[in-house]
Amino acid sequence: MMIQSRFLRVLALLSVVVTLAAALPARANTWPLPPSGSRLVGENRYHVVEDNGGSLEAIAKKYNVGFLALLQANPGVDPYVPRASSVLTIPLQTLLPDAPRQGMVINLAELRLYYYPPGKNSVTIYPIGIGQLGGTTLTPEMVTTVSDKRANPTWTPTANIRARYKAMGISLPAVVPAGPENPMGHHAIRLAAYGGVYLLHGTNADFGIGMRVSSGCIRLRDGDIETLFKQVTPGTKVNIINTPIKASVEPGGVHLVEVHQPLSTHIDDDPKVLPISLNSTMTTFKDSLQTDAQVMEHAMEVRSGMPVNVTRHDEPPVQNL
Repeated sequence: MMIQSRFLRVLALLSVVVTLAAALPARANTWPLPPSGSRLVGENRYHVVEDNGGSLEAIAKKYNVGFLALLQANPGVDPYVPRASSVLTIPLQTLLPDAPRQGMVINLAELRLYYYPPGKNSVTIYPIGIGQLGGTTLTPEMVTTVSDKRANPTWTPTANIRARYKAMGISLPAVVPAGPENPMGHHAIRLAAYGGVYLLHGTNADFGIGMRVSSGCIRLRDGDIETLFKQVTPGTKVNIINTPIKASVEPGGVHLVEVHQPLSTHIDDDPKVLPISLNSTMTTFKDSLQTDAQVMEHAMEVRSGMPVNVTRHDEPPVQNL
């Protein structure tokens, strides 16, 4: 009887482990593609801040999410010293962008990169850093391809970058060799558009992922760019978009919306309150009798960066024909 009791306890424990494993991505931030008609992937997690639990950046790095994404999902949290015992939402659930599921899709407003490996029914989501606010440092929207990739790249600062650093009292060399002082990290993937001046690359800094920090290139954590470097090949399609709001009518009729802070265009802009314009598709979604427009308006004000159920649960008003 005792042996049988232990055996049952072991089975129960194994069941819990299997259930938890099924709830987590197969590997860091990699999820199976949703069924036909769905755009929802991932599952949020929760983190209890420990005593001396570190900064929000350290927690973001632990779960491989972006800094601003974590901040938006947890309004009011102290980004430097999160309160011990507080529970943080880790925003790992998202709606796939409304773009072909091929190669890399980069949504600047989300500060995320979606990679669809060829021949696999999965998507890997990486947090990214993008170009700072400014005419010469913005990361542009584009449809292009990977033209080249290099390990241990050198960095040749452009004239604009050299002038910007010079204004701060820093004289950059003509070429920065590979190594710990190279801000491009250990791997770089060059894009074909604009003469090849834009790259995806790593970093020698332990911050800035999920923020607007670069000189126009797309920055990833070193482990992420190394993984991506091994998988992509020249010719891989790259689609860079800027979409702060996404929506989906899921199988079963559930209406979901995901709202991110739009990118600032001027130094005085506050992305928390910048207007979000709706295109015709999004306007039709909002005006649908199955969408609760008030809940959607609230989601557009909060801008949590996470999918929100905006399905109308009461009877819609009768329209006079």
